Amino acid sequence: MQPTDHIFAAPIAQLGDFCFDEKVAAVFPDMIKRSVPGYSNIIAAIGMMTARFAQPNSQLYDLGCSLGAATQEMRRNINQPGCHIIAVDNSSAMIARATEHLDGFKSEVPVTLTEADICELKIQNASVVVLNFTMQFIDPAKREALLSNIYQGLNPGGVLILSEKFISANDTVNELLIDLYHDFKRANGYSELEVSQKRTALENVLRPDTPEQHKARLAKVGFSHIDLWYQCFNFGSMVAIKGSAK
Repeated sequence: MQPTDHIFAAPIAQLGDFCFDEKVAAVFPDMIKRSVPGYSNIIAAIGMMTARFAQPNSQLYDLGCSLGAATQEMRRNINQPGCHIIAVDNSSAMIARATEHLDGFKSEVPVTLTEADICELKIQNASVVVLNFTMQFIDPAKREALLSNIYQGLNPGGVLILSEKFISANDTVNELLIDLYHDFKRANGYSELEVSQKRTALENVLRPDTPEQHKARLAKVGFSHIDLWYQCFNFGSMVAIKGSAK
């Protein structure tokens, strides 16, 4: 049975910025299930899109892999020969637990787990790239360069799956979506104190964009086929496909 997330259940005198340390890694499956509406649907769809877009003898990337949920779903759905998954996270605690998790499953598809800054990684020969709730933690000044690197490293016909927490450009709608999201967390057993303290801890590290900002950035780096395929409250996922070579 997975440990329950109680990280913000008691008052914290010196509330620092949220970080993906050992405490978070230990309860992450429970935290993500209770904190991200539609997370299981997004993971399942990543598998479905992997089955559709994985190309023979190519690399698949899970950037910001945390405990490897998307990596495992990708691995289960690859139906092409010679594929290799590269899963990257900058948290040593996450990489350690992801290694344990993935070692529990047998597969012919090799996975390389790497502790690194994804902004420093060179994407090469890629058919599928996943950024699952990762971009929101990247310095906004580095986001375009990261997407450009992904686009350049994608093979023609390759896909980027970008899942994020969004903000709305409409203030009234944005307030509604935030309120509904907090209702979602309360319904999943989080107290007012937990909701408040976690929101404060994330303020300086989770900096969301609007869906329109994401689409504009994706188009600017070269993607021509872009759309939002899923949204629940202020969380959603986008797909961007690199056009075929002319």
